[in-house]
Amino acid sequence: MPSSRPSRKRPWGAEHTPLDLDRARGGVRNVSAADGEWTVRTVRGGDKAYTCPVCHQQIPPGAAHVVAWENDGRGSEAGVENRRHWHSSCFERRQRLR
Repeated sequence: MPSSRPSRKRPWGAEHTPLDLDRARGGVRNVSAADGEWTVRTVRGGDKAYTCPVCHQQIPPGAAHVVAWENDGRGSEAGVENRRHWHSSCFERRQRLR
C-alpha cells in the first residue's frame, strides 16, 4: 500500500548539501592543545545560570556557551563529573591564562 506522505528525497538534479559535522556529533568535539586533551560540547542555551571558570562572570540562562572537560586518562565518568560551563571565548583563550 503506497504511503500518503510526500517523498523527502533529493531530486536527481539538486545540489548535495554537505554534512554539518558539529550537528551530526551533537555539538561534541575533541580538542588537543598545549594544556591537554579536552572534550567540548556546544550548548545553544540552557535554562539556568552558570559561572565561567575563567572570568568568574555568569553565563545567563539561554546564552550560547560550551561545556568542556579535560580528558586526563581517568575515564569518561571522572571527566564528565569535572565538566564546566565556559563562555566560548573564555574557553578559546584559556591557554593564555594558565
